[in-house]
Amino acid sequence: MLIGAHVRDDDPVGAAAERGADVVQFFLSDPQGWKKPPTHPQAEQLRSSDVTVVVHSPYVVNVASPNNRIRIPSRKLVVQHATAAAAVGAIGLVVHGGHVTQADDPAVGFDNWRKFLSRQQDEGGFAVPVLIENTAGGERAMARRFDALARLWDAVGEFEVGFCLDTCHAFAAGEELGDVVDRVKAITGRIDLVHLNNSRDEFGSARDRHANIEGGTIPPDQLAAVAAAAGAPIVVETPADGQAADIAFLRERLGR
Repeated sequence: MLIGAHVRDDDPVGAAAERGADVVQFFLSDPQGWKKPPTHPQAEQLRSSDVTVVVHSPYVVNVASPNNRIRIPSRKLVVQHATAAAAVGAIGLVVHGGHVTQADDPAVGFDNWRKFLSRQQDEGGFAVPVLIENTAGGERAMARRFDALARLWDAVGEFEVGFCLDTCHAFAAGEELGDVVDRVKAITGRIDLVHLNNSRDEFGSARDRHANIEGGTIPPDQLAAVAAAAGAPIVVETPADGQAADIAFLRERLGR
């Protein structure tokens, strides 16, 4: 099983070596910005290395939004980042499920995802697989609670789209982790990546504040059990100074 971390974007090759990581995830541009990602300076090194690469799209992306000024640039940004992710040899692009406002019917958001994927399929698809990630908060989020995730997958399941499970997000959303892998797979049929994060907050908090594996409110053994059951590459998005220990913990518990 591949185990790694979300690292700084300026030197992912060096960060992987420092942590002993099999996988690195990073941003290709400002996570709060709308600019097209530039060519990454380590693109050739990453493509030729043994390290598995994952790219995370900017946080501002909201493909579900009914607001044209958000939804249309979001679509463009996802396509641009998928292309740039292919240039660094990435296995996928993580994209948050997004949300609609309190005044909007969530059905609009699910349909906006369907329209986006359908249009992109007609245009030849994405340069790398898009992995939709569950999120921690927002009453009108597309992928916070698993009942909403099921509605989202009813809309997008016919397309080539993957799923990224975030343990902190699920915990914060009030979803029990004991059988989370089985429940997610019953909805999506797959888990392509796991963001294995502990939480600084209590169950159901709706707060997205990550902690290192042995430093949060989720029992570490429960996190290790999720990692084992998922059978997918693992990325810890935990505080950087504890990531090497997080990776070592998982390797020990998973028999690596």
